[in-house]
Amino acid sequence: MRRCRGPINRRDFMRVGSLALGGLVLPQILQAKEASGTLKQRKSVIFLFQHGGASQLETYDLKPDAPLDYRSCFSPISTNVPGMDLCEHLPLHAKIADKFSLVRSMHHDVDIHSDGGITVLTGKRPEKLDPTSQSKSEHPCLGAVASHVLGTNESFMPPYVSIPNKIYMVRPAYLGVKHSPFASGNPAADSYAPPHLSLPANMSREEFKLRGDLVKHLDRLRTDIDSTQNLQGTEEFRELALQMLTSPQTAQAFDLQRETVQTHTAYGHHEWGQSCLLARRLAEAGTLVTTIYLNSPMSGNKYTNWDDHILNAGQPGHFAEYMERRLPFMDQAVSALVQDIFDRGLQEEIMVVAVGEFGRTPKLSHNSSGTGRNHWPGAYTAFISGGGLKMGQVVGATNSKAEYPTQAPYSPQDLLATIYRHLGINWNENLIDHSGRPVPILPTARPIAELI
Repeated sequence: MRRCRGPINRRDFMRVGSLALGGLVLPQILQAKEASGTLKQRKSVIFLFQHGGASQLETYDLKPDAPLDYRSCFSPISTNVPGMDLCEHLPLHAKIADKFSLVRSMHHDVDIHSDGGITVLTGKRPEKLDPTSQSKSEHPCLGAVASHVLGTNESFMPPYVSIPNKIYMVRPAYLGVKHSPFASGNPAADSYAPPHLSLPANMSREEFKLRGDLVKHLDRLRTDIDSTQNLQGTEEFRELALQMLTSPQTAQAFDLQRETVQTHTAYGHHEWGQSCLLARRLAEAGTLVTTIYLNSPMSGNKYTNWDDHILNAGQPGHFAEYMERRLPFMDQAVSALVQDIFDRGLQEEIMVVAVGEFGRTPKLSHNSSGTGRNHWPGAYTAFISGGGLKMGQVVGATNSKAEYPTQAPYSPQDLLATIYRHLGINWNENLIDHSGRPVPILPTARPIAELI
């Protein structure tokens, strides 16, 4: 007897949708969609989440004149924007600094990974903090809100995609499962292929039976479990899946083989680079929010996430060794993404944001195992490009040790308001929770004025 493995994820759901339609694909359906004309370009956001919390001192806010135990482990380099210095391990960033802006005055007060991530990605600070970092959001995240408010476009692109997988601490909450992200898988994997968005031409009797069993399973899930509202919107979710199955634009957007060898090389033949390339294709095709989970790679051990304590990744030594190994991958992927967006003239439509759940402690920690920086939400930097915003500037500043903002302080809510403004979402509007109560998308927020 096979055990039930619980609620199915979106990849499995897509397979269900495929089997549910069987081989009854009509060429006319595809032709009609292809002949529907040029699709209206939608505003889009690519959100690179630096899981673990990137050190502001080793990336975008170096303090070379600070005391030895505070200053960056690296040297600053000049960029093509006078006065904007960056880490020496971001030379490709330095060449395109006129195409992005830095907000060095980001801050909040949650120093726990999951709860900090929830604060940054939902704009709602958890009422009860979980020091184990196992908490999940009680409110919907950026991508779920965009999916709920704006929906799909004419090509039925998934409105919310997470590359290569979902960010574990956030969920659509009371908006329902239909606003969950579509997890793309690792686009840098040798065996990577677009998600199963095509319909089988032929189907065996066994497959036909499986089709019926899976559809019945979905119906039971909706009927038996939807009373908990965990699967609210399953019917709409299925409808979206079926629409995506008949969309040639969707399949094409996920097909990285359509890109040239030169483009793949520019982004980098690694997980972060290919994730950025896929994100650009999805944004161009109409996906509203694409999150790139800049975590430790799913395969290989070339670099780790950004949680730079002593003994990061279980290895002794100086955390700068891991940062020095990691930054070139970030440098190549992000700079290629930004340059590509500008080369294609998409900087008004697509916004790129790179930020973690917090920064790192300004004062270095030392012991017999090595050197590191701990969690620090008091000051960190957000990278922003495109979105029709003012580029080539530094917004805000921190004190001489990068401990706290001294000019133009901004919160995660303010950053989200800037993103929602770009997408055309009124962040003052209310959502309705499970109890029927109105909940504002953002309780208090102001877009970053210097960028507008």
